[in-house]
Amino acid sequence: MKEFDATITSNGRVTIPAEVRRHLGVKDGDKITFLLGDEGADHVKPSRYPTIASVSGAAGKLDRPMPWKEMREIAIEDHQAEKYPLNHA
Repeated sequence: MKEFDATITSNGRVTIPAEVRRHLGVKDGDKITFLLGDEGADHVKPSRYPTIASVSGAAGKLDRPMPWKEMREIAIEDHQAEKYPLNHA
């Protein structure tokens, strides 16, 4: 694992080292996401959908109208499946 240091300016800006930008596949104008754990930043990753406009059509269409509560439950289940994937031999 490599470690990179960066300095935060007085207005909160950070220059991301070139090797980190290449590794993340980000360029000027892209958004990044900081995932925070109890001890601080655990991960930095490119934002999957950096703007509201970029989400348009991403989920497809529903076969039937669905209550918000049901959609939320499905989203939580999907998130848990991504966070704790099953190991298939």
